[in-house]
Amino acid sequence: MKTTDTPPPAGAQEPAPAAEARPLAKTAAPRPAKETKGGGVLNLFSHGVLVIWAILVVMPLLWAVMTSFKDDKSIFTKPWSLPDTLHFENWSRAWTQAHMSDYFLNTILVVAGSLVGTLLLGSMAAYVLARFEFPGNRFIYYLFIGGMSFPVILALVPLFYVLNNLGLLNTIHGLILVYIAYSLPFTVFFLTSFFRTLPTSVAEAAIIDGASHTRTFFQVMLPMARPGLISVGIFNFLGQWNQYLLPTVLNTDPEKKVLSQGLVQLAVSQGYKGDWSGLFAGLVMAMLPVLGAYIIFQRQVVAGLTAGALK
Repeated sequence: MKTTDTPPPAGAQEPAPAAEARPLAKTAAPRPAKETKGGGVLNLFSHGVLVIWAILVVMPLLWAVMTSFKDDKSIFTKPWSLPDTLHFENWSRAWTQAHMSDYFLNTILVVAGSLVGTLLLGSMAAYVLARFEFPGNRFIYYLFIGGMSFPVILALVPLFYVLNNLGLLNTIHGLILVYIAYSLPFTVFFLTSFFRTLPTSVAEAAIIDGASHTRTFFQVMLPMARPGLISVGIFNFLGQWNQYLLPTVLNTDPEKKVLSQGLVQLAVSQGYKGDWSGLFAGLVMAMLPVLGAYIIFQRQVVAGLTAGALK
């Protein structure tokens, strides 16, 4: 018996024909060859510049270290060759006869005292300027900023007479005070921005628990600011260790000269004597503490510089 399909009721839509299966097209278009080539050229160029820069920085350091172990004749006859024999007596001669040990001790005393004072006073001032609103806050902050643009050479004559009147001329503690004043503007500027990135909820919780502002600063906020303190401490250490202009004017006592003054005196005296190997040994001695400090704390320096941008 032949059957016929029942027509659909009025108003009903006929079922749509089944769509043919098609392969899905790729959503990500291939990168143009021209753009990939341009990125590779730029990458190669940047790496080449970094390699050239590394060579320009590292080669003089390695050459100075290598030269410090040569004798005077080899320095002039074979300046680029490795030393035939390691002359450790160059270092001992520079340490004892050239009084590098005395210069090192004076420099360590001055830099250690000024670094502690700079970080302590700078962090306290920066914390107050960053966390508390009071009349004159921005004015004091901009005074510190203005101190960064003031040339230190213009303050040498007034500083000389001020220290002379206070009886601090040619003294270790007088030089420490000058170093602290010289380093405070940058320290306050750097740490003020860093303290603003730290969460305020931790300090508020400490205040609610009954901690005073002093205890909150030293036990809560200061440990949180450790990356920033290490970063600005490294920069201050480099600047104070290599400072030459201030001690030359304010510290003329031969027994209290710092390392930068001692190196200049060593260069003059050894140049007349022809003891170039002892001069290079003294130069490397002055360079090693700075290089070692940066190698040890390089991660903390990078973390402190980028902490404000990552939060």
